[in-house]
Order: sequence, then C-alpha cells, then structure tokens
Amino acid sequence: MYDIAWWVLPAVLYGGGWIVKDARRALKTRHERKLELLEAADRKQAALEAATRPPEPVCGCTHHLAKHDKQGRCHEEVEAPTAWDAERRPVQFEARQCNCQQYVGPEPLGTVFAQELVDPR
Repeated sequence: MYDIAWWVLPAVLYGGGWIVKDARRALKTRHERKLELLEAADRKQAALEAATRPPEPVCGCTHHLAKHDKQGRCHEEVEAPTAWDAERRPVQFEARQCNCQQYVGPEPLGTVFAQELVDPR
C-alpha cells in the first residue's frame, strides 16, 4: 500500500495546480465576455433612445434654434480671436456676436390636436 503512495501526492499537487490555473483562465474569459455583452446592451439601448428622439434644431453654427430670431440671425455670443502668435495660433479672444446669418437646421413640427372623426362607442 505504501509503494503506490509515493507518486500520488506529487501528481495530485501538480494536477491540482493545473486545474486551478485552467479554472481561473476560464472564469476570466467568462467575465470578459459578460462585460462585452453588457457593453453591447448599453450601446443598443443608447441607439434605441437616440432613434426615438426628435432631431435637435441646431444650426451650422452649433447654436440652438431658440438663439435665432425670425429672420434667422443668431443672437449668441462667441469667442473670436483678436491676436495671433508667430505660428498663426490665436492667443487672445474677445466676445462677439455670432456672425451666422440664417438658421439651416431641421424645422421642428408644431403640436397638432385633431378631434376624432368617429364616435368610439
């Protein structure tokens, strides 16, 4: 009985370490895949929310339609460069009115209420 036992202990220790190493690698892979699935679900949810949102009325000057008057002139202030360095990079700015001349973004639709034509009874 003691003749066989001398090789069992090293075999169990070596094999046990190998099994633990494989189990850790499998758990790490499973965890990474689970994180990828969660990120994909978040991206899908964000895309669905973006698809149901109406377009924002934003002009080419990046200002909202509310910043433009009836003629389309923008009334937002922007930082305009007034001084440049030797490499032609702006170094000084001052606030000026946006020089955008006309709003060109999507026109928001008004809310419309329509009376039902048929009595639902």
